[in-house]
Amino acid sequence: MEKANREQFSQARLLVVGDVMLDRYWFGDTHRISPEAPVPVVQVAKVEERLGGAANVARNVAALGAQTTILGVVGDDDSGQRVEQLLQSSGVQSHLEIDSKVPTTVKLRVIARQQQLIRLDFEEIPSEAALAHKLERYEKLVGDSDVVILSDYGKGALGQVALMIQQASAQNKIILVDPKGDDYAKYRGATVLTPNRSELRQVVGNWSTEEELTHKAQELRRSLDLKALLLTRSEEGMSLFTDAGVSHVKAQAREVFDVSGAGDTVIATLAVALAAQWPLEKAMALANRAGGIVVGKLGTATVSSEELQ
Repeated sequence: MEKANREQFSQARLLVVGDVMLDRYWFGDTHRISPEAPVPVVQVAKVEERLGGAANVARNVAALGAQTTILGVVGDDDSGQRVEQLLQSSGVQSHLEIDSKVPTTVKLRVIARQQQLIRLDFEEIPSEAALAHKLERYEKLVGDSDVVILSDYGKGALGQVALMIQQASAQNKIILVDPKGDDYAKYRGATVLTPNRSELRQVVGNWSTEEELTHKAQELRRSLDLKALLLTRSEEGMSLFTDAGVSHVKAQAREVFDVSGAGDTVIATLAVALAAQWPLEKAMALANRAGGIVVGKLGTATVSSEELQ
């Protein structure tokens, strides 16, 4: 990435909206089985906390040097305050709606000897009042951004996603959506949708050939009035479906430690490049490179513009 690109990226203004989470890791060792039940006893030696979900997307955008704003919902609790602190230290301008009726979404992973023993999820759908107030804030914030990323993890923060797309579209914003679930109708009119293979299969069913995949992906893209559909395919790289046809980029061959959060890095990098007015194919190639770097790191991680050079 040349100096000019870094300057372009620093001018880019992105708004990330979606399910904000805290990823909590308890690291320890285990030497014995509990006398109470046939489970290992973990002596916790280290606790780590990282931004997850839409907050990890925002952290990735900020790591590339772009101007980053996040809108989401957290609970009125310690975890919500921790999310706020981590966002600020990552250089993200946060507009978190505090919902006293629900807890902050937390994924707690217990890890011993490099193995995850259990994951505990704390989550509830945000209250109607919190979502309504968030939508009011969205209307004000969307005008100040070049690109909007809607990061859907199915936790309820994007209950009004169809309306959000309409509002951003009315202001000619580029809209990227990381989708969830089997109903993509709510994402109609977005600029780019970025499903992975299993997410796309949920919607269009299985495919056995590249031709069948292309047919199904293009049909879905046209039916949803999308400019592009970017399919992330792990070891098979990425495929971009547009009116011009389909183009592929091969995966970056490297050791894979952890794929968690790789999709966040991909959509963040793609969005920053598009905000800097890169063409779609060039933006996809950069996003692919970023994804290749981040899977070589443990846990949710980011990629800097220096690493992308």
